[in-house]
Amino acid sequence: MRTLQSGPVALCLALLMGCGARAPAQAADPAPGPALPPARAAAAPSGPCLPGAAAFLRASLRGAVNAELDWTDAQLTCEGSSRPDGQGHGLRVTIAGPLPAQDPAAAPPRLRFVFGIDTSGDAAPARARPTNLTVIFEGQQQLFATRGDGHCTTDRLLRSAVEGGVPGGERIEARGFCTAPASTLDGGTRLLVTTFDFAAGVKPEEPAK
Repeated sequence: MRTLQSGPVALCLALLMGCGARAPAQAADPAPGPALPPARAAAAPSGPCLPGAAAFLRASLRGAVNAELDWTDAQLTCEGSSRPDGQGHGLRVTIAGPLPAQDPAAAPPRLRFVFGIDTSGDAAPARARPTNLTVIFEGQQQLFATRGDGHCTTDRLLRSAVEGGVPGGERIEARGFCTAPASTLDGGTRLLVTTFDFAAGVKPEEPAK
């Protein structure tokens, strides 16, 4: 099964320079982490991810953090491209938003998801798409990655043009699940995203100059 990890993971590793990298140990059930309430705090003012404030992300996290995320457009920042692998067979979507702060006086920490979805042989609607997933805790020097597309699956993928947006821009709607956790670079800590469901906007990759 072809992986889409090079683009997203290389990008994420650049954000975490100085972390040691070795292959993770065999995946195991993630150890329980602190339970958090649903994340609905205000997010950074970044403008809508989709016209009409239609973007969202919902996800269930278990392991390093236990949380039920329910982000709406006003809370999100998002980006992505339709050709992250340079061959037209991949889709990268990055969505960031807040985790609930355990200290009410503190700013909520930010969490960033990078989805790499295999779109080879694409059809509409697409189903059972292998998906690589990276999760970054911004400002905490912590990154979790599946390092391949065998642990997560996008079981529903819809793509449509964004009216009035960037030429060639797309609305991406995806729903899926993971059967094994992502892990830190040393394999010592794990995070399982049991389900995910999102809508976000992406634009076509610019040709190399």
